[in-house]
Amino acid sequence: MFSEKIYDPPPLSIGNLVAPLPIIQGGMGIGISMSGLASAVARAGGIGVIAAVMIGITELDFHKDQKGSTFRALEKQIKAAKEAAPGGIIGVNIMVALQDYDELARIAAVSGADLIISGAGLPLRLPGLIPDGCDIKLVPIVSSGRAAQIICRRWNEHFRRLPDAIVVEGPMAGGHLGFKREELDDPKNAIETLTLEVIEAVRPFEVMAGRRIPVIAAGGIYTGEDIYKFIKMGAAGVQMGTRFVATYECDASDRFKQAYIQAKKEDIEIIVSPVGLPGRALRSPFIEKAKRGEKRPRICVNKCIKTCNFKETPYCISMALINAQRGNLDAGFVFCGANVWRVDKIVSVQELMDELVEGYRAAARLSNR
Repeated sequence: MFSEKIYDPPPLSIGNLVAPLPIIQGGMGIGISMSGLASAVARAGGIGVIAAVMIGITELDFHKDQKGSTFRALEKQIKAAKEAAPGGIIGVNIMVALQDYDELARIAAVSGADLIISGAGLPLRLPGLIPDGCDIKLVPIVSSGRAAQIICRRWNEHFRRLPDAIVVEGPMAGGHLGFKREELDDPKNAIETLTLEVIEAVRPFEVMAGRRIPVIAAGGIYTGEDIYKFIKMGAAGVQMGTRFVATYECDASDRFKQAYIQAKKEDIEIIVSPVGLPGRALRSPFIEKAKRGEKRPRICVNKCIKTCNFKETPYCISMALINAQRGNLDAGFVFCGANVWRVDKIVSVQELMDELVEGYRAAARLSNR
C-alpha cells in the first residue's frame, strides 16, 4: 500500500542523538533563546538551543556579579529545558569570542546539555575543554569548506576527535556574520554553494572516521520547501533562528517580537559590531546615534567579548542587546535574519513546526510527480 510517509522530512541524527525533525533552532543571544524556547522546540521534535552569552540577565545579581550570575543561569536554564522536554534534545550555543568561553563550555557539558554549537570564531580548542566522562556532541559553525577542514584537521591531530556535525552559516543569517561586509552579496557565498562546499570538504574525514559528519545548513532558510531543497542537496538538516523569534514561547519581550512583525525589507541593515564582525539588524534610533558617535561607552561594564576594546568601540553591544531583549528599543537594537520582513504573525512553536513539515511534504510531493 502506498504510504504518504515517503514525503515526511527525515530525522536528524548526530551521533546517538536522533531528533524526529531535521530542524535546529538557532541560538540567539542575550535572552532571546533560553529554556522556554529551547524546550518548546525540543518537545516539537527539533533540537532546541539555549544561547549562553549574557544569559545571567535572568539573575537578580547580574549587574553586581555578571560572571557568576551567567555561570549560574546557564546551569539553571539547561536543567529547566531538560525537565520541560523529557527525552528532547537541548543544545547550547557558545560564541568563541566570549571572555568566559572555556568555563561556559565546561558548564554546558557537566550540566547535561546534549550538544554545544560554537561559532563567532573557530572553536579549535573545544574538545579539550570538555571534562572526562561528559558525553556531549560538539558542533562547530563555519562559513566555508576551508574552515571546516581546518577544524577537522586540528581536532583530529590534537584530540583524536572529529566534529559530531557541522553547521555552515551563510550571509543571510541574523546577528553576527562570518563574512566581510563586501563578501555578503558575493554569489560564491550563497548558502547553497557553501553547503555543497562543506559537504565536499568533510568527505575525506568521514571516510577516515568511518561515519557521517552531518552538515547543517543555516542562514536565510524560511520555509518547509527550503528545508526540502537542502535535504535533497545532501544536508542532514537546517538551522533556523528568525522564525522562532515570532513564537509565543520565545524568551524575548513582546515589543522585541513585534519589531519582527512590523519589519519591512528596507528596515534591515548591516551594522558594524564591536565584536569585529558585520551584523544584520533592524534600523533603529540607537543605531543612528551610534553611527554619529553618540553612544561611545565610558567604561566596560560586562567584559563579555575578547575582541572588544571599549575605548575604540562605537557602543556597548551587550547593553544594547539587553535593552532590546527587555523591550527598550530606544536604547538598543534587534538582530534579525534577511527574511525577517516575511514574518507577519506570532504563532506557537508547534504551529510553526507543523507549518514547516507540511511545507516540506508539499515540496516533496511536487518533486516526485
